[in-house]
Amino acid sequence: MSQDLEAIACHPHPVAPDGFNANANLPYGCSGHHIMAAMNKFTDFLGLINQQLYTQGISRLESMLMPANFSSLVGEFMIDNIPKQCPSLVKNQYHNGHPDLIPADCFPNNAVQYTNEGIEIKASRYLRGWQGHNPEATWLMVFVFDSNRPSDAVKGIAPKPFRFLQVLGARLTKADWSFSGRSETSRRTITASVNNSGYQKMTANVIYQNLP
Repeated sequence: MSQDLEAIACHPHPVAPDGFNANANLPYGCSGHHIMAAMNKFTDFLGLINQQLYTQGISRLESMLMPANFSSLVGEFMIDNIPKQCPSLVKNQYHNGHPDLIPADCFPNNAVQYTNEGIEIKASRYLRGWQGHNPEATWLMVFVFDSNRPSDAVKGIAPKPFRFLQVLGARLTKADWSFSGRSETSRRTITASVNNSGYQKMTANVIYQNLP
């Protein structure tokens, strides 16, 4: 039975076309159609990889990678693929530049270390409390998903297919983040989290929703 569930879990839930909000506000010429196409590319990619891993008796990506690393994979895939669907946006070619996506042909070589123009992309398993390294005035887009984690097997959590739950987006100010520093002895990564005012802005502009 567990083997059957594992095989089923190798096939991500399809993106629901009727889950997109036609009234959502999207900047820089981006549209729900562009977002849907990029999401479909990811579920196709993940399904292809996981099905091949299954034939070799290897864990699915979401069950293999550390949770933060898998979230980064989802986010980086979106950063790479949204511009392929939306020609008015490009991936920021500056190493660790901010934000992730910038308007096409606005900066030399489509590279800029820091600007308020563009879209920052994040992916998360959480419905709120999204984190970044710094409080930023930026247009933030978050892809919320559900999937297994590496620790699920020892916790008795059954295999389940990957599913996109929500895509939310809004222009945030620095006041929409709560900065969390660290003590001199702490090894914890310095982070900032979207606070309640930012959360309200994000949830007021639902781009996609397909909650179970």
